[in-house]
Amino acid sequence: MNVVVTEYNDDWKQKFSEESQKIKDIFGDELIDIHHIGSTSVPGLKSKPIIDIMPVVKDIEKIDSFNERMEQLGYECMGELGMKGRRYFRKGGDNRTNQVHVFQGDNKEDITRHLAVRDYLRTYADEAHRYGDLKESLAKQFPRDVEAYMDGKDSFVKELERKALYWCKIDK
Repeated sequence: MNVVVTEYNDDWKQKFSEESQKIKDIFGDELIDIHHIGSTSVPGLKSKPIIDIMPVVKDIEKIDSFNERMEQLGYECMGELGMKGRRYFRKGGDNRTNQVHVFQGDNKEDITRHLAVRDYLRTYADEAHRYGDLKESLAKQFPRDVEAYMDGKDSFVKELERKALYWCKIDK
């Protein structure tokens, strides 16, 4: 998979809206909420042009029954994929366009973590700018090595998450 980081694109909001409606139609009454997360959800943040969607559902086990319908939308159903309590779907193969991270409503830790980082970056443009510059630099350094790209972001992302969770607690 090629690693491409681009300038923020206002179309990402619309792409999220369109794709999330399709997911809402599939998950129906099982859905509690659905969020745009990840870098494409932060105005001005450079990003890989992949829309990250986080549905929050009543019962994570029931989501497996929607796999066939998700496949009809073009998603690969990846199960937990290394994160207990999640259902992960990806679309677009090597030219990925969407990732769906489904969590059960009582999984406050993972839900809060994703939303805290998103909201922190939306609030602190300087942090978003630093993160975008790092991603752009890593994409140029490792254009065909997504693992090296991810490894290069790891310590920054862990620290970002720590700050965002702290900020989230004191901001409430």
